[in-house]
Amino acid sequence: MKLALLGCGLLGGSLAAAWRKSGRVTSVSAYDIVPAQAQRAVALGIVDRASSAVADAVRDADCIVLATPVGSMAALLAELARDAPEKAIITDVGSTKVELISAARALLGDAFARFVPAHPIAGGAMPGIENASADLFQGCWVITTPQEQTRADAIEQIEANWVACGASVERMSAQEHDRIFAAVSHLPHLLAFALVQLVASQPDGARKLRYAGAGFRDFTRIAASDPAMWRDIALANREALSAELAQFRGLLEWLQAAVDSGDAQALERLFEEASRVRRTQSFGADGGNHDV
Repeated sequence: MKLALLGCGLLGGSLAAAWRKSGRVTSVSAYDIVPAQAQRAVALGIVDRASSAVADAVRDADCIVLATPVGSMAALLAELARDAPEKAIITDVGSTKVELISAARALLGDAFARFVPAHPIAGGAMPGIENASADLFQGCWVITTPQEQTRADAIEQIEANWVACGASVERMSAQEHDRIFAAVSHLPHLLAFALVQLVASQPDGARKLRYAGAGFRDFTRIAASDPAMWRDIALANREALSAELAQFRGLLEWLQAAVDSGDAQALERLFEEASRVRRTQSFGADGGNHDV
């Protein structure tokens, strides 16, 4: 399979390396809006050829992967509607699905039947293709959200690629996907960004951060994620994310009241229940700064 990679970041680079290592991909061409990124991918040996235009990158491709921030994908889809080979399967690694699928349906025309929306639940502590790893997807989940029109052979090929590099695949609706990840991925990232900004912006913020321990570091690790990427995710999934934020705001108000009134029993009950869930519940594999 000849792969065209559109977007040379952590996930895209790791995908190219993993699919090649598995034997599912024989060659990789790449495009990035920042040409130096695609050239860097060549220098690292992750891709074979860097292109300065989407049309050139995809011209011989059997499979095209969108691995840019989700806010950039609609523009790429418009180009693919014109330039993608008729044989090429199109897929993505984006963290939101409803809005992307709507754009693909509107822009791709007949090629929409060859579009397989996908989301690998994996990542790393730091973004960038320099941190890409062929083993990133070992043991992780990949969610696919195919539509009624999606060709069965296209779905099977993309899912087989993911299984070949050690991932487990599950299909679900785009709506369920966005609702789930608003709760377990998008909201936590927003909270991590917000807490770091809150502390850092205070007059003695630098002094406070100097003494931050493991708890603060663990909670805010994902605040090192790519800001543009997470801006796009928040906006693309704003309906589901807004609902989660509203629920969390209600819980914060309850906590405020419990702390202000000194309600030790109420606080302990909440802490005990959360602690029990965290200690006993099986959590999915997740590398952290995932989700293009």
